[in-house]
Amino acid sequence: MPFDSASLTPLLGVPEGWEWVVLAIVAVLLFGGTRLAGVGKSAGRAIREFKEETAAISKKDEPATPDVADAEVKKPVTTKATGTAPAEESPETDA
Repeated sequence: MPFDSASLTPLLGVPEGWEWVVLAIVAVLLFGGTRLAGVGKSAGRAIREFKEETAAISKKDEPATPDVADAEVKKPVTTKATGTAPAEESPETDA
């Protein structure tokens, strides 16, 4: 007798329609409404934290681009006599 996997599909498949209602009623009877609400709240908080962390990781991996619009451009000061920029003066120290 050959194995027919199509006959097992309804037994191993995802619950549909009234099956979900029966599962919900059994869960409420076993655990109570208050405990199920707490579990739902905890699951929602965990999912939110997971999304925030994955967003932070992907944001950290992005290359940083400098803001050119905010940068101030400074031109070197030239002297009239030589036409070159003067050398920076360093503070003299007494040795």
